[in-house]
Amino acid sequence: MSKGTVNKAIIVGRVGKDPEVRYTPGGTSVANISVATNYRAKDADGNWTDNTEWHNVVVFGQLADFAGNYVKRGRLVYVEGRLQTRNWEDQNSVKHYRTEIIANTLQLLGSRQDNGAEASAETAAPAATEAPADKVEEPPVDTPTDEDDLPF
Repeated sequence: MSKGTVNKAIIVGRVGKDPEVRYTPGGTSVANISVATNYRAKDADGNWTDNTEWHNVVVFGQLADFAGNYVKRGRLVYVEGRLQTRNWEDQNSVKHYRTEIIANTLQLLGSRQDNGAEASAETAAPAATEAPADKVEEPPVDTPTDEDDLPF
């Protein structure tokens, strides 16, 4: 890890559609997953409104295979990874940007009844799958963080 910088994203949300799994020319599997998170905010009139934010998640290798087999539309998932923005120009020379979470952890949450998953997929799936990278254990998501510990 670079000194003084942190690029980490953690979300818990619902999968918007079944993952799209494809393969690189070298045979590595890649899965794209769309995950929705919700938040409440007050509008200009002081009324609470519910808002949805969509996140593009990309997983590689065994984690992509796991996603293709067990992650389904409506599932509640925990995703941890880093943010990456890609850009490209289309045939009309219009520049496009796409920010994605490159996930190294993907965990299924909730019960079978909550997610509408098939019984066989739930019982066969491991509780969590992580990329075999040098993962450092972090405190649970709901652990309060002391502001003095923040690097900025």
